[in-house]
Amino acid sequence: MMRDSNNYMSQDSGAQDEAHTDRLSTPVVMYTTAWCVDCWRAKQVMDSMKVEYTEVDISEDEEATELVMRLNRGHRSVPTLVFPDGSIMTEPRTVALVEKLQSLL
Repeated sequence: MMRDSNNYMSQDSGAQDEAHTDRLSTPVVMYTTAWCVDCWRAKQVMDSMKVEYTEVDISEDEEATELVMRLNRGHRSVPTLVFPDGSIMTEPRTVALVEKLQSLL
């Protein structure tokens, strides 16, 4: 399953949102499963910060599962987040995720 978040910047929300969109022009890709509590938490953080992301459910996508396993030394660890700058976070703590997102905004 692949879906985009519903947190698109509105055109009338001002210059701050325009700057946000420019610096984070490529969405974060978040590899998840439906049953993962840490994934739910990560999505809440992303939504609250209005960060656009693409969610890929690895339980429904074999290629995504293989990618997550390659990125995590053979483990199916989720959430695995791939950022526009090429960095990766796996099962990040809330504070670490917020700090990373702030560095990209």
